[in-house]
Amino acid sequence: MDLGERNLTDINQYLAFFEANNNLIRVKTEVDPKLELAGIAKKLEGTKPILFERVKGSEYPVLIGLYWNRHILADILGTTNSQLPFVLQNEIKQWHLSPMEPVVRKQGPANEVIELDVDLSTLPIPHHAEGDGGSYLTSSVVIAKDPDTGVRNLSIHRMMVTGKNRLTLLLEELGHLMDYYKRAEAKGEALEITVNNGIDLPLTVAAAAPASAAPIDMDELGIASQMRGEPVELIEAQTVAVEAIANAQFVIEGRILPEVREIEGPYAEVTGYYAEQAPRWVFEATAITRRKNPIFHSILSGKEVRNAYGMSASAGAFTKINALVPEVTAIHFADGSVPYHLVVQIDKKHEGSQRNAMMAAFVALAFVKAVTVVDTDVDIYSSEDVDWAVATRCCYEKDLLVIPDAIGHRLNPMVEEDKWTRLGIDATVPLPRPDKFRRATNVDVELSDYQIEGV
Repeated sequence: MDLGERNLTDINQYLAFFEANNNLIRVKTEVDPKLELAGIAKKLEGTKPILFERVKGSEYPVLIGLYWNRHILADILGTTNSQLPFVLQNEIKQWHLSPMEPVVRKQGPANEVIELDVDLSTLPIPHHAEGDGGSYLTSSVVIAKDPDTGVRNLSIHRMMVTGKNRLTLLLEELGHLMDYYKRAEAKGEALEITVNNGIDLPLTVAAAAPASAAPIDMDELGIASQMRGEPVELIEAQTVAVEAIANAQFVIEGRILPEVREIEGPYAEVTGYYAEQAPRWVFEATAITRRKNPIFHSILSGKEVRNAYGMSASAGAFTKINALVPEVTAIHFADGSVPYHLVVQIDKKHEGSQRNAMMAAFVALAFVKAVTVVDTDVDIYSSEDVDWAVATRCCYEKDLLVIPDAIGHRLNPMVEEDKWTRLGIDATVPLPRPDKFRRATNVDVELSDYQIEGV
């Protein structure tokens, strides 16, 4: 993949691409970033990206919806919806074989303007859901360095504004950033980071890649470089020893403080529920750099998060699952369930392979709660087809794999004391395939060959 050749390595280039293909909604009426902006976005969720041109209290427009339509995501990458995970899988595999180092420069678009007197209120950071604890950064990519090796890591975290230069953020217990932070905190040191807003799709994919695809000793910027077809350009930060993305719209520099916790939340998470309010980690901003005419990017929790995470996680996990069970042909997070329900397609050659596939998926994806395995004649991108397979091919008495007391995902309200039950569902036809399971088919015709009205 060479997005550089297609001139699609920048948010501004994306907007031009969307305009040319009639895939951009513009809201010209002034909107309030507190609740109103997200309220409009929710009404249009899943359609086209939206550019809010006039945002109350700020001079910067806001882009939302960049990731909520998989077909548009596929267009950006020059592929199809069904091939999207395989394209990403191939790119990640190539990255492992020949990592590409980023290029570091002193100046770039993201530091055309430098603000050392930080005031986060100047940014149009939306307050999304009615029960949220405040305004949240939801789409910004964090760059940090391993305190011992210097290897860079990319990640995305919800970050709630709590003051002029202060935010509270959630760190995942199994994430690399948490690992970095714990080692820095043990030395009594802050962990320096840059928070990069308004970046391109490859960087988001790299930041969302699971640990199974992106080991802690590899610089995840290489995934983005591989997808772009050229090294990612970084710029030196003004106040911290961590680089920033050169073509970001905004960069917030700062540090996660040691031994300090402050209240964060509630926040409407991808689960559709509010994550609880609790003392969490504190980020102190030390500088903001930006473009002269930047566009602020936000993500609406829902389809955008499911697509962004599901696309990245499935690409990385497929390689690992397929290596353990070669009969696995594709995987997909069921719509509405990300990251909890994974559908696995298998070309079953041996009875029992479906159970191996379930266990491989549970190992590859720590947060998956349920795995449904189906045959190759089932469309894994269709919830209707998957439901049909479960209803007509799963014998509940013997085709369910129940794993109690497994480690759960803290954002899911069903988790109690960090535990939940994981479930494997075998919706495959038993071997040898009895004729009673042969699917009904119709002759394939081309509708353009017929004179049809009203279609």
